[in-house]
Parts: sequence; structure tokens; C-alpha cells
Amino acid sequence: MKASIGWLLFAILIFPGLFFTGVLGLIVGWLDRKVSARVQYRVGPPFSQNFNDFFKLLGKETIIVRNGIHSLFVIAPLVALGSTVLIATLVGITLFQWLGVANDFGDLIVIMYLMMVFSVMVILGGSASGNVYSSLGAGREIKLLLADELAFILVCLVAVIKAGYTFRLDAILATQQAQGMFIASPSGAIAFIVGLLCLQAKMTLPPFHISEAETEIVEGPLMEYSGPLLGFWKLSQAMLWVALPFLLIALFLGGFTVEGYGILWSLLKYVGIVVVMILIKNTNPRIRIDTALHFFWKILTPLAFLATILAVLGV
Repeated sequence: MKASIGWLLFAILIFPGLFFTGVLGLIVGWLDRKVSARVQYRVGPPFSQNFNDFFKLLGKETIIVRNGIHSLFVIAPLVALGSTVLIATLVGITLFQWLGVANDFGDLIVIMYLMMVFSVMVILGGSASGNVYSSLGAGREIKLLLADELAFILVCLVAVIKAGYTFRLDAILATQQAQGMFIASPSGAIAFIVGLLCLQAKMTLPPFHISEAETEIVEGPLMEYSGPLLGFWKLSQAMLWVALPFLLIALFLGGFTVEGYGILWSLLKYVGIVVVMILIKNTNPRIRIDTALHFFWKILTPLAFLATILAVLGV
């Protein structure tokens, strides 16, 4: 079945793209703040707080620094939001196996490329702001990208190998439906754990929030952003709470089931990953950039490489 232009627009703008992922991401952002508050013996915000914050930013004035590169400063959050929407759409279409057209979408190489685009836009946006602290945060973002990217590529490669050397998400899901979830194997379990920590770094969540580091460089690359542009950055970050765990579920946890009790099991997969990430975020202090490089290059990357070797051996 070939997808029409109207269907593609609906998928990108409504479900499973911008609207669905944006709303769910803001809800999960509230869950993050609520669980974090409970861990810290606080009450936490009301359910509507993240929505209020986002719409308030849309009504604020956008201030652009005189010494900045204005065009790049404005374009960066828009491109970042667009790449996040495309990631959510590609993963969501395949994960939900929607309308029987999933076979036309979901190439893992494209998704990995789009994930890198988001990080690059953070770097360019921070560098274009004309602020020394933003530039410092952009430099840290580059180092963090270099730290976690190889480990994450190897994690994805494990799923590719176990699915018969295919980069198509639908084929990866079909293999798991036929043979069982990849996480049940030693190579899949190792890759899943490494992948979870890589997602923590890609979303710049503690202990890897090195590029933002509020107490050091005051939000880093996003320091000079305000108004709708800051709102777009915040929405993109909220959407990553949906798109990236969904990708991990597709690669190692067999995807979603939308029939019977499978809906509950699918929800538990997602909520479980989110809660683990929130707990990691709230129980670890921020580490230095050299410590992050050491952690990824000397610990996680060798572990991911070990998982890749085990996958080749069929373990």
C-alpha cells in the first residue's frame, strides 16, 4: 500500500508525529517533574504546568543578541524541532504498524542521521548566539556527541545483526515477533543497558547534563533563547522523551501490541524505561566532560563492542 501525500501530512503533523508526540512528551515531562519532586520530598507541579509553560513562551518576546548570527540562531531550533518530529514519525509508524504502510518507512540509518542533526542544531544554535557561555555549552555538546555516538551506533548494530543484517525497523520488529525479544539474549541485554545510558546522554539528562550545567554556564547553548524559539527547544526536548524510548522498545523489546492485554504490557515497557531514566537522573550528580568521555569510550563503547561480537556469534 502506497502512502498518499495527505496521509503523510497527517502522520507528520498529527499521529504519530508532531501533535501526538508533543502532547505525550509534555505529559511525560510532567511525570518527570512529579517523580523528581517525590524523590526530593516535594509535591511537584500540577498536571497542566508543562502546557502552561510552553504556551506562555509562545506569547513572550523573542530577543536576539546583536552580536549573534541571527539567521542561524533562528533556524537552529526550527530544524531541531523538524528533525525530532521526523524521528517520532518514522519510529511511530513502524512501532504502531499503522495502516499497513510501515514497510515503506523506518530505515534505522535515517533515524540515526536525524538524531545527529538535533545535536548539531544545538551546537550551531549555541555558537550563533554571541554569548561566551552558550559557546562553551556548544563545545561541551560537541564533546558529548563524540563520546556517546560510537556506543549508540554499536547498540543499533546489535539489533541490525540479530535481525539478519537489516536496517529496516519493520524487519527488526518482525524478527522479534517470530523469535522473541532481543533483550532476552546476552548481547541484547548488554546493548539495551548501554543504549539506555546513551539516551540519557543524548537527552542531556543528569548525570550527562554537562552542556547545560545550570550552576556553571546557565543553560549553556540555550542561554540566550527566549520566547517562541525557546518554546520550540523545550518542545523538542519533551518529544525526545517519547521518540527515543520508543526507538529502544522497537530495537530490543519487541515493539508494541495493540490487542487485548498487550496494550497494558506495551504501556509498562514505555513507562518502565521512562521511570528508570528519571531515577538515574535524580540519583546521580553531574559529571565532568572528561569523566563522561572516559565513561563512554573506556566502559560503554567496549561493552557495546562486546555485545556486537556476541550478536555476530548468535549469542
